[in-house]
Amino acid sequence: MSKNLYMEKMGKKAKHASSHLSSLNIDKRNAVLKQFSQYLKTNTQLILNSNKKDISNARSKKIKYSMIERLELNNKKIEQIRSSIDKIIKFKDPVGKTLSSWRRPNGLIIKRVSIPIGVIGVIYESRPNVTSDVSALCFKTGNVVILRGGSEAFHSNKILAKLFKRALKKKKCNENCVQFVESKDRNHVNYLLSSMKNYIDVIIPRGGKGLVKKVLKKSTVSIIGHYEGLCHVYVDQEADLSMAIKVVKNSKMRNVSICGAAETLLIDKTCLKTHCKPILDQLSKSGCKIIGDKTIKKFISDKMKIATKKDWGTEYLSPTISVKSVNGVEEAIDHINKYGSSHTDSIVTINKKTARKFLSNINSSIAVHNASTQFADGGEFGFGAEVGISTSKLHPRGPIGVDQLTTYKYILEGKGQIRK
Repeated sequence: MSKNLYMEKMGKKAKHASSHLSSLNIDKRNAVLKQFSQYLKTNTQLILNSNKKDISNARSKKIKYSMIERLELNNKKIEQIRSSIDKIIKFKDPVGKTLSSWRRPNGLIIKRVSIPIGVIGVIYESRPNVTSDVSALCFKTGNVVILRGGSEAFHSNKILAKLFKRALKKKKCNENCVQFVESKDRNHVNYLLSSMKNYIDVIIPRGGKGLVKKVLKKSTVSIIGHYEGLCHVYVDQEADLSMAIKVVKNSKMRNVSICGAAETLLIDKTCLKTHCKPILDQLSKSGCKIIGDKTIKKFISDKMKIATKKDWGTEYLSPTISVKSVNGVEEAIDHINKYGSSHTDSIVTINKKTARKFLSNINSSIAVHNASTQFADGGEFGFGAEVGISTSKLHPRGPIGVDQLTTYKYILEGKGQIRK
């Protein structure tokens, strides 16, 4: 691929800004975030006007309602963005923390100290709040960020990034600590992924399966993220029925389009007669389509499609759930580890021993006991916001907040020791 001068220039600016940002103390970083929050308040109408352009374009392209809903900003959502920033401001400095230290027999002191990752590239879709969340989290952690949002939110993202840059300038910081790719040209994304290894330390994709697949295929830079959110709820034979109904319904139906939505329900065979119909009736009343195995069909009065192997591996992102009867917690664990995406999986049971077995043996980055899978969210974890969720076995796992946006180095302190 020939040189993309626009992206090359952006990469060089990011690298230069990174060396500047490393010298900023926490008070300076927080001052920028406070200024950004203030600009969001005083420029609310400007933000909403930009967002109206995106909404209008989305409607003219007949983009589905659920996407427009995610795209739309209003006064309440802007206040929620400001609330997230305020929470991030209150966190202690995640950079320069001594994570551990020890003294060697020769008197050498070794410390493991947190440091920023460096330059982070974030490619994302739909939600404009990602622009402000990611910018705030990266800046708080001493990281420079290059943002490439989806074309459907172009005007909203552009104004939010512009306001952050204005806050940086106001507080006499390098404006290129946050950069937004102000072009819808897809070649810029391809170049970002394939040819900017010298400038970018890590790529974080935040969006649908298609986006993540593209990033995985094209990126020459390390990636943090998740491929899909194939989440499960397992209702154990010792599950409290009213709790199971609440947890399953919320896990599936609170918001069907997020990565933490449950896509498969597993029910223990020994409690099918007492638990299956009440749970599925509640889902059906909420407008959820049931796809189940032959055993489950016996408890459904309406017509039901029989689940195939493909259904167990499908992330619906719609009001549809696949339901399977399993022979105990071991079979539930085996099913989840075979078909799941290591995202978020929940067990409903009053038996603590069974819960421990489930929580210890599933491969999920987030394992849940007696609660909804939809708590798979940085805000719900108390992180203020998140850059995304990682299902990788390597650092980090789960929601990516301030602590997850740091790496570490070892510092050795001696008094003239030499190795024999």
